[in-house]
Amino acid sequence: MFDRLKTYCKTKVPLTDEELKLIDTYFEIKDLKKKDFLLQDGKICNFIGFIADGTIRHFHIKDGIEKTCDISFENAWVTDFQSFTHNISCIMNLQAMENTTVFVIRKENLYKLYNECNKYETFGRLMAEKVAQRATEIAMSLSSDKPEERFQNLIKNQPDLFQRVPQKYIANFLGVSPESLSRIRNRIFKKSKVLT
Repeated sequence: MFDRLKTYCKTKVPLTDEELKLIDTYFEIKDLKKKDFLLQDGKICNFIGFIADGTIRHFHIKDGIEKTCDISFENAWVTDFQSFTHNISCIMNLQAMENTTVFVIRKENLYKLYNECNKYETFGRLMAEKVAQRATEIAMSLSSDKPEERFQNLIKNQPDLFQRVPQKYIANFLGVSPESLSRIRNRIFKKSKVLT
């Protein structure tokens, strides 16, 4: 049932088949339809989710305007760590951009899993590091890369992005208008045609 997650876990930590079966005990499946929320601001985030299939947009609202902070795809972990760790209301929204399946572990079950098999503590640390690394990459990219460079990195890592996420959200994530994004796309497309 949780095959994608088990495969992912095995690549990170040496787990036996018995230890992998603990995933069946402690994780649950959440099937989201396009536009459904996994998490909404104002709630306390008491889970960590693994995207098995689909896309999740991370955004917050400032002065009534949605600000896209990240877009996550298969094999990514999603949560609001500040809310999760400190048990406070979150400001982040996690919304499905297409029909999405997320494997969720609630906070109390995560601690039970750690107690039952300490290898999962190592896995938890690796998972937290991955989320922190992603946040650092985004912050560095926003502070030093031009929108065109950010766009090229996005497309390199997720070539089918435009088939899966509406352009307005991609533009919002890159910090440009949809019209500017269209111009950037056209410039890159023309350059790639010249090179081929």
